[in-house]
Amino acid sequence: MWYPENALVAEALQWLGRGLWPLAWWQLILVGLATTHLTIIAVTLFLHRCQTHRALELGPVPSHFFRFWLWLTTGMVTREWVAIHRKHHAKCETPDDPHSPQQRGLRKVLWQGAELYRGESANAQTLRTYGQGTPDDWLERRLYSRFAGLGITLLLVLELLLFGFAGLALWAVQMAWIPFWAAGVVNGIGHFWGYRNFEVQDASRNISPWGVLIGGEELHNNHHTYPTAAKFSVRRHEFDIGWAYIRLLQGLGWARVRKTPPRWREGAARAEADEATLEALIAHRYEAMARYARGLRAACQAEVRSLKARQAHRDEVSRLQAVRRWLVRDQERLPQSARAQLAQVRAAHPVLDQMLTMREELRQLWLNTSRTRDQLTAELRAWCRKAEASNIGMLQEFSRALRAVRQ
Repeated sequence: MWYPENALVAEALQWLGRGLWPLAWWQLILVGLATTHLTIIAVTLFLHRCQTHRALELGPVPSHFFRFWLWLTTGMVTREWVAIHRKHHAKCETPDDPHSPQQRGLRKVLWQGAELYRGESANAQTLRTYGQGTPDDWLERRLYSRFAGLGITLLLVLELLLFGFAGLALWAVQMAWIPFWAAGVVNGIGHFWGYRNFEVQDASRNISPWGVLIGGEELHNNHHTYPTAAKFSVRRHEFDIGWAYIRLLQGLGWARVRKTPPRWREGAARAEADEATLEALIAHRYEAMARYARGLRAACQAEVRSLKARQAHRDEVSRLQAVRRWLVRDQERLPQSARAQLAQVRAAHPVLDQMLTMREELRQLWLNTSRTRDQLTAELRAWCRKAEASNIGMLQEFSRALRAVRQ
């Protein structure tokens, strides 16, 4: 027999399936995209640029909102995230790096980045050493840190009530978003594959010039070059959506930028390199080496065209093309397999050999800490004279640009 209570149960189950706010599938996707995007923005603006690197200051309204939203959607503790990321910068690409794909393998970091994060967050020494200066108010001590998992549980209940069983799928996507994109893609692919504007000591790369999907974090090589800069984009074709939100918060009076990437500015060329030239070079060393790298690649391409015009042997052309990617890599970071090939190319192409030799001499100007400022200035002056007397167009132009650069 059919009892009234059975009808009530069926109606309750139907209501639970729909939720208080039933949405079409495409509307649910829009809600998912909006909420996960907000989570990414909270991570990059609050956790990363503000708390970890102190690149900007956020007012109490966005700070408290971002902290609450991250507790609700990720369960991450500010002090833990900050400490792990600071350690990553301090120990980058070494065995102590919490999530280096160069040490642990790309597959592990990409698919098990969240596990690596949880393992490092249990390291009390990491938290003591790198977790200083993060929020330590009543809310942090009594709620966010103490009951880190409560927020995501509340979110699950809320979305089940609002969207019914579809809310469970939405919640699952939200829970996987940061572990995959931030812990996996940025920390994994961002140190393995992509393009590089700057030859910094680590293996960081820009995954995309359009930093939208991960809030600007795709511009990872730029960030590792200037970690304390609030803006991640440095080239005209690059776009950092995180910086757009910072500008919006600035307009509202809720944010103050402390530092941005240095800009290469040129004035009238000095007659000779002097102490001001040295200071400008050291301040813009990454940009200087990036410009030098572009000149090296252009010179290599000119050599390839010359070989083809002379109808040189195909192996010689292939060898030169194969080492093109290694020409701008620091000696200590060259794989063993590339060193023999590069030595052959340098022996066969004196122009490239001289350019590579002078690249290393230039790099030593800021690596050599045993020299006085006067000695370094004299060495830079001699370097410029040597470059301009070389009859190599790229070296001559680069030297003139060095004498014109301003800090």
